[in-house]
Amino acid sequence: MFTLGRDRAYLYGHPEYEMTVGEQARYQDALAQRAQGTPAQYITGHQEFWGMDLIVSPAVLIPRPETEHVIETVLDRVGRAPSPAKLKIVDLGTGSGCIALALAKELPQAEIQATDISPAALEIARANAARHQLDARFHFHETDLLEGVERNTFDFVVSNPPYVGESEEDSVQLEVRKFEPRNAVFAGPKGTEVIERLIPQAQEVLKPGGWLVMEISGTIAGRVRELLNGWKDVGVAKDLQGIARVASARRA
Repeated sequence: MFTLGRDRAYLYGHPEYEMTVGEQARYQDALAQRAQGTPAQYITGHQEFWGMDLIVSPAVLIPRPETEHVIETVLDRVGRAPSPAKLKIVDLGTGSGCIALALAKELPQAEIQATDISPAALEIARANAARHQLDARFHFHETDLLEGVERNTFDFVVSNPPYVGESEEDSVQLEVRKFEPRNAVFAGPKGTEVIERLIPQAQEVLKPGGWLVMEISGTIAGRVRELLNGWKDVGVAKDLQGIARVASARRA
């Protein structure tokens, strides 16, 4: 499909098609990259997330199905109480923009801001917002976490922050270690270094009663609960494999 620029139906409908010399070369090049471990998403430049086709590059973490639990958690929290006329959401470390775009798709009344420390990542996020005709509802900021973001402003802070400890590196897939942006995967020796900075910043930018929702791992779930001491309605949701995946808490 990637080589021919065609969909799956075309392949099924034209079994007799013979690739041109140029197409054969492109196909072999893609196979060679994949054989060396390059993720298929970086070869094709695309990944599906929440029913949307997103552009990806080695500048951003590849969106994964587990992260869709973040979207589900936010939608559940929105549905628990009457929503303000216009929800304000900030997605920090937006990467490809997958979380922010999914929430924009599901919450047409929401205003979305997205931050990332990487200019290259923000370019991808902007391209994805434009691709899905959602860019008019977005504000992008090149900043570290929530630095410079207005205080007491947001109903939700959402994030898929780096949460893998460097001590766990050997347990991480080789494809991830070798090809995906390291600063989007590894937080530091313990795995909680970024989250330890994120939580107090979220406390500052959220409105009273606003929610923090972030992806985590089972390895750090206990420590994250400790860090959320003083917050209300602290919860940790599990993914389909029964692994702690999403932490949520409400500002007092």
